[in-house]
Amino acid sequence: MGSLDSNMAESVQFKPLDAQEFRKQAHQMVDFIADYYQNIESYPVLTQVEPGFLRSALPDSAPHRPESFETILKDVQEKIIPGITHWLSPNFFAFFPATVSTAGFLGEMLCACFNSVGFNWLASPASTELEIVVMDWLATMLKLPKTFMFSGTGGGVIQNTTSDSILVTLIAARDRALDAVGAENMHKLVVYGSDQTHSTFAKVCKLAGVSPANIRALPTSIDANFSLSPQLLRRAVEADVEAGLVPLFLCATVGTTSTTAVDNVEPLAKVANEYGIWIHVDAAYAGSACICPEFRHYLNGIERVDSFSFSPHKWLLSYLDCCCLWVKQPGLLVKALSTDPEYLKNKPSESNSVVDFKDWQVGTGRRFKSLRLWMVLRSYGVLNLQSHIRSDIRLAKMFEGFVKSDPRFEIVVPRHFALVCFRLNPYPQTRSADAEMLNRKLLDWVNSTGRVYLTHTIVGGLYMLRFAVGASLTDERHVVAAWELIMEGADRLLKGSTF
Repeated sequence: MGSLDSNMAESVQFKPLDAQEFRKQAHQMVDFIADYYQNIESYPVLTQVEPGFLRSALPDSAPHRPESFETILKDVQEKIIPGITHWLSPNFFAFFPATVSTAGFLGEMLCACFNSVGFNWLASPASTELEIVVMDWLATMLKLPKTFMFSGTGGGVIQNTTSDSILVTLIAARDRALDAVGAENMHKLVVYGSDQTHSTFAKVCKLAGVSPANIRALPTSIDANFSLSPQLLRRAVEADVEAGLVPLFLCATVGTTSTTAVDNVEPLAKVANEYGIWIHVDAAYAGSACICPEFRHYLNGIERVDSFSFSPHKWLLSYLDCCCLWVKQPGLLVKALSTDPEYLKNKPSESNSVVDFKDWQVGTGRRFKSLRLWMVLRSYGVLNLQSHIRSDIRLAKMFEGFVKSDPRFEIVVPRHFALVCFRLNPYPQTRSADAEMLNRKLLDWVNSTGRVYLTHTIVGGLYMLRFAVGASLTDERHVVAAWELIMEGADRLLKGSTF
């Protein structure tokens, strides 16, 4: 009995959220984070650890007794940070950026502070209504038509990633089509993209029940800068219709992952509209640039599409994860995704006078992510965000100039935004396989130094290196230093030095 009393006494003393202790530890954590940002260039950009490094460094089981905050932070410094590839490093030029900012971080702190689970309006009216406001603000910045806005006839919602955005719109399109042709014809539904459409598209289509045999990845070519041909789309759709199939969904891309190729939205939308195909535009990376008037033309024809998404976490300083999706007909999403269990019933929802975002997504619970965007938009304003985009593009253009100035290198595809695709090709008659091996060796050496991190892609059979400018801390000196390192690697490689 005494043992039970003792255990109860211990449990009474446990306070997982104490305001004063939180204040103390949060101050320590902010100092730790600020020091990390300040010293981030001292770490190798690409982690140098081997698989399994962390399991051997940590205990086999969780501690029975609590450990001090200081001890935990020490382990973060000594055991966690060595295993991190530093996406926030100013020398990170791989993939696409995952941008951050003071305002975005503070917004994330507020999001965690309130821990709002805003599945419907009543669960958190401020969460729902701020999201409505922010999505209309962003739509206005992008000059989207009123048909995509809450202040018009459409609406927007913050999803986790582009995958979620494509999945929910594809499900809505699927259900609309099956209402017309009958559920027994599910096997006839066909979807379209290009061979440059993000790899998640095929995964999402399978999740939505589309037969893998009915996923069309239409070929692109270097002559068309790897954009999807409207003529090729039309021929594919006509062939499927003639075969008795049902064209369902087209995913067009503004800024493909490999090369930032741009599908011409307007002529593709004309084909889709003619055949009743739901057309979604994925602008995950490049959509942020379209807040600048000089890049808005990439969205010409957007008034013809059914849905549009872009990810502010890539280039608009708002932290992962945050993908903004707009739809012309929100009712189709709600019809396809709505759930109405008894325990969630309430008068505002039943009055149809409010938005319940649980019916616009796959899951039920959702975070107060609009706080991050709200903080970013208010703290910086449209002008500073445009300047941020233009600065990154200016740096990419500078790097492009470096490449063009060295006859040993070549630009493989035109630069649209802040990604430069290039390769080392000192001998014009070099076989493709030899050129690939040369660039693989160059990339491996550059990344092995820990001073920068680049990635590659293969498009149209061509192996190329990708230099993506956009990390929040990157400035001109980092781009210059990266180019000098790449030239050093080329010198070593071409002189036959051992890497």
